[in-house]
Amino acid sequence: MAIFYISCIQPLTISPAKTSFTAKLILRNPCVILHPPPPSLSFSKTFANPLGASPPQKYTYPDPIPDFAEAETQKFRAELFKKLSKDKETFGDDLDNVVDVCAEIFSDFLHKEYGGPGTLLVEPFTDILVVLKDRKLPGAPLAARTSLLWAQSYVDQDWEIWNSNSSKREIRWVRTGTGAWKAEGVPRGGMLRERGRQRLSADGVNIWT
Repeated sequence: MAIFYISCIQPLTISPAKTSFTAKLILRNPCVILHPPPPSLSFSKTFANPLGASPPQKYTYPDPIPDFAEAETQKFRAELFKKLSKDKETFGDDLDNVVDVCAEIFSDFLHKEYGGPGTLLVEPFTDILVVLKDRKLPGAPLAARTSLLWAQSYVDQDWEIWNSNSSKREIRWVRTGTGAWKAEGVPRGGMLRERGRQRLSADGVNIWT
């Protein structure tokens, strides 16, 4: 009888323990998936910023260059007029007014904000879109988008050419007989001044809907 009694009690005492242990695993599993343990993050931070290390210095961008802004605006105006004139049905007799608005806003940005690669912002092109719509001029989305695409393709590159030897030469844009733009240099003096600027990006911004 004693042997039979012990064999009956054994499953009764062990089974609840197994059930309780299994239940705890099921409840805790979601926490492990949704909230990864932080030691790896703090471990990487420790090596990224070791004790006693000085904070990294911020890159400073050059100030806008008025001469560059003026020359680039003239180039922008000529190229924009050429591109938009292909769509006469959209702009009609308002083409000159549309180009004037685009060039004015773009020039203001170049004179006040642009300081080389990393400082080309989306704001002037959203301003172009808004102003053209406010003045009820045709083709506002097309003009703003064309302006932005041109700036993304040429402004940073033109800045680099302009400043390739900035202490000795001034670059001006000259249009060749084939319609291409050519950079010519004349002697000048002066050095770039630098200041701290916040780097902003327009990547992924959709302003054309």
